[in-house]
Amino acid sequence: MSIAENDLAHWRTWIGREEVRREVLDAEALRRFAAAIGESLEVETDQPSLAHWAFFLPIAAADQIGPDGHPKRGGFMPPITLPRRMFAAGRMEFGAALALGQPATRRSIIRDLQYKSGRSGDLILLEVEHTIEQAGEVRVTERQTIVYRDAGAATPAIVAADVPPAPDDAIWNPTSVDLFRFSAVTFNSHRIHYDLPYATAEEFYPGLVVHGPFTATRLFGHARRHGPRPHTYAFRAVAPMFCGAPIVLREVSPGQLAAIRADGAEAMVAGVEY
Repeated sequence: MSIAENDLAHWRTWIGREEVRREVLDAEALRRFAAAIGESLEVETDQPSLAHWAFFLPIAAADQIGPDGHPKRGGFMPPITLPRRMFAAGRMEFGAALALGQPATRRSIIRDLQYKSGRSGDLILLEVEHTIEQAGEVRVTERQTIVYRDAGAATPAIVAADVPPAPDDAIWNPTSVDLFRFSAVTFNSHRIHYDLPYATAEEFYPGLVVHGPFTATRLFGHARRHGPRPHTYAFRAVAPMFCGAPIVLREVSPGQLAAIRADGAEAMVAGVEY
């Protein structure tokens, strides 16, 4: 373990820390989000998949942005020193649809922080819970797992393999423009999604990285294409996905989904309940 025990103990003092934010849910912000994920722009009557991600975006002053494009560590989130971080998993429960044009409150709390040792070295798993309320009613509850890790070795390029299609598969080919638009509507300035020299030379990826939340949103949309909007949704990132390589969105079994890379690897798995 390369992390000092006193550093780990210090970061764990963030458990229980809360943040409350309020905003009016703007229909135009949601329309831009819908456009970025490729869904209907008629958001007043058909809200897009994971619509709550269009709101309560992270805000940091220009001098508070780190070299990777993320906000600097500290504040509501603990100042974890491991250099790489990713939104690795989430679980959501949905109540009534969000009321556009109306005020909403998001309450966030740090629920847990754990140390683990993985193949790439030290890992810190941070659990953050968000609830969005309107008119005294909880509309969305979401628990996020944020993983911090060592830099690790270079990620190899994907070697394409024959992925036999299933009848209801959707083939998704995210482009650099798609990644830029999703970064823009979620105010995510992490450079691995739009800065190719940084992604390859600094974080040792073979190309621009497709956002985990972008893939999670597309999988949710795939789940609801023929049926009602799910009541619960959970996803877990397993492997990175890269711009320029096709991704298969598949319902593996009823309520179970996967995003499959061009090499046949399941890069994200997800489940829904109606």
